[in-house]
Amino acid sequence: MNILSRSQADRPAPLTDSLQRSARMRGGPVLEVENLDVRFPSEDGSVHAVRGVSFAVRPGEVLGIVGESGSGKSVTSMAVMGLLTPSARVSGSVRLQGEELLGRSDAHMSAIRGKNIGMVFQDPLSALTPVYTIGDQIVEALRAHGRTDEGASRKRAVELLDLVGIPNAAVRVKAFPHEFSGGMRQRAMIAMAIANNPDLIIADEPTTALDVTIQAQILEVLKTAQRETGAAVMMITHDLGVVAGMADQVAVMYAGRVVEHGPVDDIYYRSTMPYTIGLLGSLPRPDAEEKQALAPVEGNPPSLLDLPPGCPFAARCPMAIDVCRTVEPALAPTRGEGHTAACHRSEEIAEQDLTFLEMYPVPRIIERPLARLPRAEREEVLAVTDLEKHFPLMKGSVFKRRVGTVHAVDGVSFEIRAGETLALVGESGSGKTTTLLEILDLKPPSNGKVVVLGKDVESLGGRRDRKAVRRDLQVVFQDPMASLDPRMPVFDIIAEPMEANGIPKRQLEDRVRELMALVGLEPSHANRYPQHFSGGQRQRIGIARALALEPKLLVLDEPVSALDVSIQAGIINLLDELRAKLSLSYLFVAHDLSVVRHIADRVAVMYLGKIVEIGEVDKVFETPTHPYTQALLSAIPVPDPVKERQRERILLVGDLPSPADPPSGCRFRTRCPKFLVLSEDKQRRCVEEEPALMPMGGDQRSACHYAQAVEVF
Repeated sequence: MNILSRSQADRPAPLTDSLQRSARMRGGPVLEVENLDVRFPSEDGSVHAVRGVSFAVRPGEVLGIVGESGSGKSVTSMAVMGLLTPSARVSGSVRLQGEELLGRSDAHMSAIRGKNIGMVFQDPLSALTPVYTIGDQIVEALRAHGRTDEGASRKRAVELLDLVGIPNAAVRVKAFPHEFSGGMRQRAMIAMAIANNPDLIIADEPTTALDVTIQAQILEVLKTAQRETGAAVMMITHDLGVVAGMADQVAVMYAGRVVEHGPVDDIYYRSTMPYTIGLLGSLPRPDAEEKQALAPVEGNPPSLLDLPPGCPFAARCPMAIDVCRTVEPALAPTRGEGHTAACHRSEEIAEQDLTFLEMYPVPRIIERPLARLPRAEREEVLAVTDLEKHFPLMKGSVFKRRVGTVHAVDGVSFEIRAGETLALVGESGSGKTTTLLEILDLKPPSNGKVVVLGKDVESLGGRRDRKAVRRDLQVVFQDPMASLDPRMPVFDIIAEPMEANGIPKRQLEDRVRELMALVGLEPSHANRYPQHFSGGQRQRIGIARALALEPKLLVLDEPVSALDVSIQAGIINLLDELRAKLSLSYLFVAHDLSVVRHIADRVAVMYLGKIVEIGEVDKVFETPTHPYTQALLSAIPVPDPVKERQRERILLVGDLPSPADPPSGCRFRTRCPKFLVLSEDKQRRCVEEEPALMPMGGDQRSACHYAQAVEVF
């Protein structure tokens, strides 16, 4: 049973010792950090990773620490835990329950870690030991900090796994980490973190690598863990929607220091630091009623090896004046109790109540010429009909035999018109990437039909025919660094597809310069290598390469998931601009549904190899009709504290079933919240009859026997 639906009586006994300890500490904070300073030596000099960071966290309070990559968030948490490398030079003060932690021996910190401080790491698979069972690792954490009875520790391990919502905990306690899904491993990490009733829980990006539905479950488990232990929580994340729903206080970090700190409502609604305002304003909103271009925070954070004089944000700040470039502002009180900001113009921003739109220039959305034409009159760029991709499940090392079939894609149909963006969304394992690969392979599918720009892939003769089609069908990958050859300069990377297709060399230089300028890169940097560029710039290089042959259809596989929110906004704007200028069509795969709402015209929701809902993106987001779509959308965190406090989540029970053994009838019924409240006759229909995609008004279709529109925002 899902822990979140259980009554209080069904839960294990509360962890009263920590609650009593917290009650005694109501007069003061659990954690106090004052003027924390961390430097790392390097070949090029000293890296000033954390600069004078101060904050406090009280019992039962959640402090959200946010900022771009490299801002010092994780280094701060590692300093609190005493996990920095011996070469790090650390100064300042870190006090837990009044006890100074800096300068303590590793043996002393080992006694505190796991008992007084619980840690939930970003990647649970690397944080858990693969050769020990989950139960053994929880028992070890318990016995290392005072529990001597093996039997009692085993019983406690089962209670903890049950508390965090692991089904059949008495059996799963004997499983190894690789036998758990990503969400279950993160739940096990939380169980281990709260095993000894800590005073402080540090969660470092605890939901970054998880699907949005699993993320919602993990956040609820964290809330439950905090409620049961009464602990203070440090939540480190780049997801401002997660912070809006979890945090009481927010600290925004930039270039190694806190640049704004205060209550969550003040930070989100009454911010006075241009960097914070820029971060919040550059986010695509899943609840946006009207689409507008995002205003990115231009540029990149400064190097912590050689910080410029003055405010580190001055080079990117639309409000910067002369004093900003010479004197670094102190973190000083601004409007609201406990609200501080490091900005010379914070009082002016507060007095004039300046907003994001008044500070940052918002690019104009370029009108798409093809958008004026009715959809039915536009060219069909891609048509996929009843596409299937099944993989044989084999057993045996010498004499292999087939023991089953993995139904990765099972009868998927959709089409994309010229100038249109179709987004494929769904949890990991739903078949999105397999669908992309089947299209990109340009080979006859095992069943179904794929037509690219009017050419049926089954009719393509050989390599030459496929090469001709591939000129018009290009791909942009998720990880720009992994998809670019580090041994080649940018000029050669962009020119390579043109050379392979016989473009004369005399034309290459002008074309490469033109492409770099088109995607917002400096053409004079063409002789540099990928490692010399930032993450956002590397993604622009990948887009320039994909555009080299003037394609008509771009396949975008999670193109912004590896980027910070400020950089992400620039890439999204670029994709919008290129679609309008070049009349491109996009097949867009993403797990970030906020980005999908912003960039897509139509959306197809996949579950276990099938499309369960498809239609215009605004219609599907505003009135989803399939229970799975409703659960996906309700799980998206909205960067708005008031909305987050008022929203009700539709939490799915368990993980995606195995595609090797999909449920009969409706594949979603094993996790469907609607199925549980249906009558026996209606449930029987879900079990026995597979639902087809049925019209729900307009071009919206839903594969549910009892589809019903629901508003989730």
